[in-house]
Amino acid sequence: MSQAARGTPPGCQNGRMSSSEPEQHSTAAPLRVAVIGSGPAGVYAADALTRQRRVPVRVDVMDRLPTPYGLVRYGVAPDHTKIKGVARALRRILEHPDVRFVGGVEFGADLTRADLARTHHAVVYATGASVDRRMDVPGEDLPGSVAATDFVNWYCGHPDTALERFVLDAEEAVVVGAGNVALDVVRILAKTADELRHTDIPQPVLDVLAASRVRTVHLLSRRGPLQAKFTAPELRDLLALPGADVVVRPEQVDIDPTAVGTGSPETRDVARAARTNLRLLAEHAARGPRGRDRTVRLHFWARPVEVLGGEEGRVSGVRVEETRLDADGRLTGTGRTTDLPAGMVLRSVGYAGVALPGVPFDTEGRTVPQEGGRVLDAEGGAVQGDYVAGWIKRGATGVIGTNKSDAAATVRALLEDAGALRTAAPELVPLETVLDERGVAHSDYEDWLRIDTAEADQAVELDRGERVKLHGWEAYRRVVGG
Repeated sequence: MSQAARGTPPGCQNGRMSSSEPEQHSTAAPLRVAVIGSGPAGVYAADALTRQRRVPVRVDVMDRLPTPYGLVRYGVAPDHTKIKGVARALRRILEHPDVRFVGGVEFGADLTRADLARTHHAVVYATGASVDRRMDVPGEDLPGSVAATDFVNWYCGHPDTALERFVLDAEEAVVVGAGNVALDVVRILAKTADELRHTDIPQPVLDVLAASRVRTVHLLSRRGPLQAKFTAPELRDLLALPGADVVVRPEQVDIDPTAVGTGSPETRDVARAARTNLRLLAEHAARGPRGRDRTVRLHFWARPVEVLGGEEGRVSGVRVEETRLDADGRLTGTGRTTDLPAGMVLRSVGYAGVALPGVPFDTEGRTVPQEGGRVLDAEGGAVQGDYVAGWIKRGATGVIGTNKSDAAATVRALLEDAGALRTAAPELVPLETVLDERGVAHSDYEDWLRIDTAEADQAVELDRGERVKLHGWEAYRRVVGG
């Protein structure tokens, strides 16, 4: 990494000055926009800004990490290689001549909103939903009970997560949740190291997975198979595990397909995709287990009411209550409980956004209050120059592609305000001036390309697919030189 002097003013392409770049839009001075967050929502916002021809723009996409792509790099499971391929499209956007990647800069710590008011006409917050929601049950904070986010960060090689965070010395684990992330976590726990060797998992993490003692993984879904949030492709991947039996209780999926969408609350109000999930689960239940080395057990209509502790003060199991839907479709417990043995519990019951310094925040919805992408203050008025996109805008819903239309809607609002934004900030200073003043070291796109090359080289050395991620901050520093 370099000191702020490495920064380049708008009009430079990824750290290299363009000799005589032609004006693409008009003779007006470019609208300068800072995008906070380089995940899909942030990069798609940069794309929407640079695709249009009405207003000339220069975009700085900022991230506290030296690596772009956010959730695509640190949230998508490593064995989802097809989904991770979206990084190629995001890369093309970051290489647009009017887009600059600024890594190693944390909003609120290295740069404040007041700093950005000196350097940009507008700010788009695209920081996602980075923390797990809690189960709020006794024993949730016992050693061995953790957020799925922590485990995802660990196996995806997030530099903030130490290798020692997970040892995987328990023979049974419980995953709470019925969304795609919960299925990702189950799948990674149930796969062998050889099955993951072709992925980009950092080698030290793969070594821990190779030594894993986990042999049984329980998945708890508070509602039934028709209410589960996972998608059919994710379910297919789980059911097709080559080295693990996935056990589905036949009585829990013995539902007449013609009754779906009618009848009782359990079958009445369900998503269209639920029919496919039900068919896949019923077909799998009919086949039965095949005596494989590892087992995944799906438990529908089961919610944790307590995480149990053992003599050593660590997790020893989960008390699970059978559930049902009442006449109004509300989840309720039956009072009947069973105890599942487990040495590790991972909760995946939803994601929540984190408040940003100086930015309005809805503590209940865990999002930034907004209308049409414009950030709203406590009185419901638009905060001039502040916009929001992605999960921090709408909550943790949708797939990666959903962020494209979401970001485009926000950018439309921003461009409608372009005249007022220029009037409010007629004279700006270069971003590198403020970074210099604050003594902020940062990285650029060339540094990311060095990391990218190092990871490709590592894959060749280890004979492991196309890429093997570097592990830890020290490895990043070695590659980018500081």
